[in-house]
Amino acid sequence: MRFKPKYRWLPAPYRSVTLFIVWLLLNQSVEVAQLCFALVLAILLPLLTSRFREPQPLILKPVLAIRYMLLVLADIITANAQVAVLILGPKRRLNPAFVRVPLDLKHDLPITILASTVSMTPGTVSAEIYPDITLIESGAPMQQRWLLIHVLNMTDEAELIASIKQRYEAPLKEIFQC
Repeated sequence: MRFKPKYRWLPAPYRSVTLFIVWLLLNQSVEVAQLCFALVLAILLPLLTSRFREPQPLILKPVLAIRYMLLVLADIITANAQVAVLILGPKRRLNPAFVRVPLDLKHDLPITILASTVSMTPGTVSAEIYPDITLIESGAPMQQRWLLIHVLNMTDEAELIASIKQRYEAPLKEIFQC
């Protein structure tokens, strides 16, 4: 599936806005010359590099994306406290394990965001994304991708998989409509 930018002169609008803001922050100035140069950079750099990028799905629901970031931030804070209790407690309570999470996401960008989300949350680390594997279920071949995760303290594998799919993968599917 190929994703085409909405505007030819602005192929990556979020990247352009980010470049504009970062340039102004780096120069610590909002003078007219800096604003003009930031605008030129924000338009030209994405245009010049658009041929080198792999097409990715667009963020179709930015409000949901912001809510997702807030959810991840809250989960990071909560998981930090949980990991601190585990680390400071007796070591016999730790039960590290590797878990394979089946992915419904098809595109690289949402999969990368999911893997990064898992890695940012203390107590879990994304180890690998397995390539498509052909499985035979009910007589028909099926393509499946897996995310291998290392967990610091495994209590219930099925619950962890369900939690990752419900809390992180489902919103990403909705944000990117994939």
